[in-house]
Amino acid sequence: MTQTISFTGARPAPKFAPVVRRAVADGLLGETQPVVGFIDTEGVRGSVEALREAFAGAPQVLHTFAAKACSLVPVLRLLASYGMGCEVASPGELRLAMDAGFAPSMIVLDSPAKTREEIRLALALGIAVNADSLDELRRIDALRWSTSPSVLGLRVNPQLGAGAIGAMSTATATSKFGVPLRDPGARAAVVRAFAERPWLTRLHAHVGSQGCPLELLAAGVAETYRLAEEINARVGERRITSLDIGGGLPVNFADDEVRPTHGDYVTALRSAVPGLFDGRYALVTEFGRSLLAKNGFIGALVEYTKDAGGRRIALTHAGAQTATRTVLMPGSWPLRVGAFGPDGLPKGGPTLVQDVAGPCCFAGDVVAHGQELPELREGDFVVLYDTGAYYFSAPWAYNSLPRPAVYGFRTTDGGDGDDGCDGDDGVRFAPVRDAQTLESIAAENGLVHADALVGLGGVNSASSRGTGSSALV
Repeated sequence: MTQTISFTGARPAPKFAPVVRRAVADGLLGETQPVVGFIDTEGVRGSVEALREAFAGAPQVLHTFAAKACSLVPVLRLLASYGMGCEVASPGELRLAMDAGFAPSMIVLDSPAKTREEIRLALALGIAVNADSLDELRRIDALRWSTSPSVLGLRVNPQLGAGAIGAMSTATATSKFGVPLRDPGARAAVVRAFAERPWLTRLHAHVGSQGCPLELLAAGVAETYRLAEEINARVGERRITSLDIGGGLPVNFADDEVRPTHGDYVTALRSAVPGLFDGRYALVTEFGRSLLAKNGFIGALVEYTKDAGGRRIALTHAGAQTATRTVLMPGSWPLRVGAFGPDGLPKGGPTLVQDVAGPCCFAGDVVAHGQELPELREGDFVVLYDTGAYYFSAPWAYNSLPRPAVYGFRTTDGGDGDDGCDGDDGVRFAPVRDAQTLESIAAENGLVHADALVGLGGVNSASSRGTGSSALV
């Protein structure tokens, strides 16, 4: 199943227009940096505050940010400064979370394929761990020690079915995540697992994300709550003390409105699980996309335009290497596009149905199909809205295209301060990630081992290189 949103005929408002203009004027976006990401730091703060306000009725709640949604260290550190925790799902994400300054007690480790070394490290640091299976629990049995302060939990799959996007639905009958509660004998096995392990005190479930309606998300939490009540009753004590209800709030990509809100989600939770907020269970959330998506955008230079089959095509530097999901699943991950002139100001005038394509060498590298926009020309800019989550930190190295620079911005009253940011006209920038260099691309593609295979083949490595040079000026 796919979720299809059409933007034909819809003209998105020039959101972030002052930021685009300032970025072009300052040279952050242009000929030398033809594709750049931008993050609205005040917008992120507002999203975090809205999340906290929505859950204000919960006596104990830890809000963690799903690092996969934007794993850039400055972004993670910003969220840590706002009091957020961090949910990680790999050794790399754990390293980034630690570098960003999250206290171990504020980190939750989720993953369906944790190694013994990952578990050992988490236990040594005091990081919370959600086991993904009964087999993983048995592995933890052999690795844990009584001095570890880690909170340990078990992820279950309520098997409620899929939302509109199958790939984003994690509570299907055959999902790879969690213990499937409706499989024969599985629920009883989960109850036994808690009864046999006094150190197992958390229950975790995550139904899905984009494309999942609030009712489905709330139903997953309700099933988890009922299971916790059943386990505590069967054990005869309050064994489960906290519930990790995951994240997954979908994002509206059709316009600028934030919907559904975290408040809408809490309303659905109160209806489905009336006892969730009474304080008997501490809560953990793992939101990602809903906190960042609308607080970021991608700006890209229009390098060329052409007409083909009666359709105008604008060729830009924003394609599948950064908007991978949109390109490969356009019906499920559509993006709104804004048109800006060479001066960085929003374009006006008559509209034209156009495709906005990227630089990758395959025909499907199109980020927007048939959108009505003011006519794009060489030297103009396009803006891809709602790309603050996943689009910056989940790049695809197709064609060895470099990862773009990312900047944070804040709108102010103008002027320069002493916070390391530059800008005027009410917009201030700070670097988040430098653009990837060609040297870095060569290094990560094995440059240091350039002669290794030639040596295995018995060929003289010096003569095999010929007269070519790797130097690029």
